Amino acid sequence: MHVVVVGCGRVGSTVAVNLVEAGHSVCIIDRRADAFRRLGANFAGDTMVGVGFDRDVLRRAGATAESAVAAVTSGDNSNILIARVAREVFGVERVIARIYDPKRASIYERLGISTVASVAWTSERVLRRILPSGSSADWSDPTGAFSIVEREVPSATAGKSIAQIESTTGARVITMMRNGACTLAKPDLLVQQGDVLHIALDQTSLVAVDALLTGGLS
Repeated sequence: MHVVVVGCGRVGSTVAVNLVEAGHSVCIIDRRADAFRRLGANFAGDTMVGVGFDRDVLRRAGATAESAVAAVTSGDNSNILIARVAREVFGVERVIARIYDPKRASIYERLGISTVASVAWTSERVLRRILPSGSSADWSDPTGAFSIVEREVPSATAGKSIAQIESTTGARVITMMRNGACTLAKPDLLVQQGDVLHIALDQTSLVAVDALLTGGLS
């Protein structure tokens, strides 16, 4: 998969390096060329100096409906603008924005833009939203037999009920986050694109969950 990362600070550089190491193509954008020093001499992705919400810049960076975009600059306004341009102009489904203000973050979650807060695990959360099948579990029992994972519902899975997801995967959906509000998952609840599910499962069910909830990404 191709991923456009906007902002080469600590979070952006960490996300970009991890994506490249996982075998994905990456173009990282920053206003300052010297920011790319964070990537290290062996970074195999592309770099571009520019403004991340500029349509031409995003186009040259490879933003398409099939790509993912992570807006992780130091400014809330810039990140939201980048996310909206990616979603509305290029049709990018997997978009995530870093938001420092939690009140603003909840507002944009209601608009369907995934957000992460400015905390220590931000880079992991960004990677989890972009590559859910490649991220670590939220929790695992001491034996490693069972885990709780976070997955975002893609368009291909929208309209399925919690009961259908559970019967197909053998997992148990615990909670669902929608429009910034969390609720316990009920069997007859129909999921929507952008919903975030927390799912309890074993390793066998993990394969089935990722097949259903990664939207065909590889």
